[in-house]
Amino acid sequence: MTHNFPMMVLATLGDVTVFQTAAFADADMVSNDMGSISRQHMNQVGQPSYGKGNVGLHVNDHATKVLDNRMSLLATINQHLAAKHKSPIESLHWVNQVHGKQIYDVDVNQFSMQPSDADALVSQQSNVGLAIMTADCVPIVLYQPSTGKIAAIHAGWQGLACGVIKATVERFTDTTQITAWIGVSISQANYEVDSQVSDKLLSGCIKNQLLTDKYIQEFDKLFCAVAPAKIKSIDKSLQNNVDKCVNNVTISPNKVNIDLPKLAAYQLLSLDVEIGNERQRFCGYANEQYYSYRRQTHLKQPATGRMALIIARNVETLTELPE
Repeated sequence: MTHNFPMMVLATLGDVTVFQTAAFADADMVSNDMGSISRQHMNQVGQPSYGKGNVGLHVNDHATKVLDNRMSLLATINQHLAAKHKSPIESLHWVNQVHGKQIYDVDVNQFSMQPSDADALVSQQSNVGLAIMTADCVPIVLYQPSTGKIAAIHAGWQGLACGVIKATVERFTDTTQITAWIGVSISQANYEVDSQVSDKLLSGCIKNQLLTDKYIQEFDKLFCAVAPAKIKSIDKSLQNNVDKCVNNVTISPNKVNIDLPKLAAYQLLSLDVEIGNERQRFCGYANEQYYSYRRQTHLKQPATGRMALIIARNVETLTELPE
């Protein structure tokens, strides 16, 4: 984790570095009476959970605080790059995410204080960062070493159904290898939805040709499971608070648990995109170090923050000064 902003380096390859932000850094962890690890105010019923790393301007947090967080994030990224003798990124781009497949091309659009409605960004410039916000949905970044092109994608279930990943990959007109990294998102164990959602996902994957025939034939086996009786893989203190707000004891035949990050990975594989990290390391719902809209709903909180997956490209390097 870095010192100034709660985030970690997810990957480094060639000219690019991938960063995953969080709600809290390790130093913010406290021990509760149960002996487990939690964070103050993050899992309180009925209270907003903005944490220390909220970068979302649309969640009713104070705008000045969010903008300060974004500035601190940029400074921390550049601090890391400088330590690796790389030049700083000059701009960090955001979009207003709308759960579709609109793509914002940083290189052809003029800078504006009002972010464009889009769910993906692409660029081939150097010294540029692309940021995607999430709080359960699947964040993905792409890099093509031969061309230097980068992209960032926001893929909730709607985006996975309408083909936002495919639409973004198709912006890479060169046929050489593309590498993808998947950031923190909700796990299958904690993503229970109506079976209609899985039906729409399957229908979208067929209509938009988002999976190979083999994956389509095994769709339910690969990505869906009967909803469990209890929420799994979650911090005990958080589970106690959730249990006070929701009742998940009864199994409904109309409920399924969907593996969104796995579906995203298989859509990437169907497009011959290489995945740099096999699977996500953390479930944002179960781990209080991250934000989760679903956890917000279960705890009846009025709002929660947003984290970001960022890809930064730097082709220039700084010359190391003699000691």
